[in-house]
Amino acid sequence: MNKEQLRSIEKVHVEGMGVEIVGENTPDPLRFAFRQKRSAHAGGMTSMVAEGEQQPIAQAILSTTPSQSGKRCLYVHIPFCRVRCTYCNFFQYASSQSLIDDYFAALMVELELKARQAWTQAAPFHAVYIGGGTPTDLTAAQIKRLGQMIRQHFPLTTDCELTLEGRINRFTDEMFDSALEGGFNRFSFGVQSFDTQVRRKAKRLDDKDVVLERIQALSSSESAPIVIDLLYGLPYQDLTVWQQDLNDFLDSGAHGVDLYQLIEMGGTPMKGLVENGRLPEPADTPTKATMFENGVNFMAKHHMRRLSVNHWARDNRERSVYNSLAKTSAEVLPLGAGAGGNVSGYGFMQHRNLDTYMASVSKGEMPLMMMTKSAPLAALHAEIKASFDRGVLSASLLRKALAQQVMVNQIPAMYMSIDVYDYCLPLFQKWESHGLVDVDNEYLSLTLAGQFWSVSLAQAMIEVLQQFLPAQAAA
Repeated sequence: MNKEQLRSIEKVHVEGMGVEIVGENTPDPLRFAFRQKRSAHAGGMTSMVAEGEQQPIAQAILSTTPSQSGKRCLYVHIPFCRVRCTYCNFFQYASSQSLIDDYFAALMVELELKARQAWTQAAPFHAVYIGGGTPTDLTAAQIKRLGQMIRQHFPLTTDCELTLEGRINRFTDEMFDSALEGGFNRFSFGVQSFDTQVRRKAKRLDDKDVVLERIQALSSSESAPIVIDLLYGLPYQDLTVWQQDLNDFLDSGAHGVDLYQLIEMGGTPMKGLVENGRLPEPADTPTKATMFENGVNFMAKHHMRRLSVNHWARDNRERSVYNSLAKTSAEVLPLGAGAGGNVSGYGFMQHRNLDTYMASVSKGEMPLMMMTKSAPLAALHAEIKASFDRGVLSASLLRKALAQQVMVNQIPAMYMSIDVYDYCLPLFQKWESHGLVDVDNEYLSLTLAGQFWSVSLAQAMIEVLQQFLPAQAAA
């Protein structure tokens, strides 16, 4: 694409675009603008890095001090669970103390290896997230050591958020105290539902009273923000049960809450159980839309501070730094089997198989299962995803994101003559006519319906822009 062709570009043509892009023209867009949520997260085009090139490229990236550095995070994966929840697609290994001990030893080796790299020491990390799996299946001593090792070996901002994710089950006072001593300052628990029947059918451990009382005790200690996840659309979780889940969150005293919808079951145990008649069908999309609407109204009624389209804080202690940054162009350094991240324009996915992971670490290698080269418009795509997650898209921030791509030589400078927001304005206006957004010359704001369909809208915009700036033209 040359300068003359760029000058001829006016605005995207929405005529002929499918409903997966523009949505349905319906009097009830909250429930029927799209058939279903397309995926858990929006994403852009990437290209695979050949297996033989992965180690040299990764080693070169991490051994180099970057000329400039933006926001960065650390993600640590603990791939163990005592029980596989019926809706879960991420289960890797059943918890075994001997296996956990071997894994933890390898993780400490990888942690020190990556902490020594020039890239790592070049700038501070703004957030650390220990996810899984079930990180709280580590022992109290291991949790404490993990936090201490991170604080000892990694440069962190003075207000760095260190989150430990896990279950309430078996999360004792000893574990809580050990995590605090290790330097963790935020705790995220996957409650999903307080209702005992819903929990049992989803293979969640502990009944309602146990979970609620434990969240109350942890929250009332005021030692650190306690955040919970609630999942809506589960089998047996009708609108009445969902309303009680919201009430229970309020009673729990937790400092923050995420409201996530159950998406397509895929290869989960739930799918087989439903097909065999052992579980009722989970909620359909219109019902989940109603649940989302009830959740939004409930949070507004009780004056919760909204941090994103699906996350709320009770007070200023809850910031959700990692979750916010991970949706932007912030770099994420991965540690552990099954961890994923992105550094210097490359996506990293580490070995999921424990034997392969531990063997790779023992040889001093980067334990890479897969590596991708980010799309030329990755920073722009990241801004789009973050904006739809916030509920507001800014024309000026889109311009800055495009300028960032030019600055790091990912696309030619002549593309700076394109105003992405203006180019997409016909698409935005179509969405506005369908009740999904409100648009002016500088901002696109999501309506309630747009908030529910935010991932679908972000994905649609990214796909439109990939047609407008195909990878081969930008390279």
